[in-house]
Amino acid sequence: MAVTQLDLYNDALFILGERELATIDEDVEPRHVLDQAWTKARDYCLQQGHWKFALRSSKFDFTPSVTPAFGYSRAIEKPSDYIRTSRVCSDEFFNSPYSQYTEEQGFWYSELDSLYIQYVSNDTNYGYDYSAWPETFSYFVAAYLAFRIRRRIMPSLEAREIAQELATAKDNALSKDAVEGPTQQLPVGKWVNARHGGRRKSYYDRTTRGV
Repeated sequence: MAVTQLDLYNDALFILGERELATIDEDVEPRHVLDQAWTKARDYCLQQGHWKFALRSSKFDFTPSVTPAFGYSRAIEKPSDYIRTSRVCSDEFFNSPYSQYTEEQGFWYSELDSLYIQYVSNDTNYGYDYSAWPETFSYFVAAYLAFRIRRRIMPSLEAREIAQELATAKDNALSKDAVEGPTQQLPVGKWVNARHGGRRKSYYDRTTRGV
């Protein structure tokens, strides 16, 4: 059974020792505070791992209207549902990891016309598909919601209590995700990339964008 927004709100309130909501539009202060934290909480939690249920793989071509002033000659614009990069490869089967790239200002920069990229997505068919959320990830989101709203709802509650609950929920979610499905090859780190000749030049304020 898919988790609902109301379920997550109520889990967060349970962690705080507060009364559950009867409906998602109940006109009470806790619900309004939860609404304010809702979108950022989901994206924050998605950013914390290479969650298999949220991974999306696509071929991306370079953006002709964006010309880097120097360094890598190709710029690929990140999609609107992008949360974080998981894998970058030069082949469609993701057998050839590609490390000669950098990320900045909403783009991937490289020397290739096209890249095959797997990324964590918040599209409703991926990261925002609640029916695909494992229970441990759902609880992680609820714990983060509780952490975000604690000062408004329970100002007397010790922050370290909720912080510990959140840390445990995150660890459990990451552990469960790690053992499900085939092992994924994560992207090469910047230090390793540099050791293999990757360029680490900054691309800040270096692009000339066409009309």
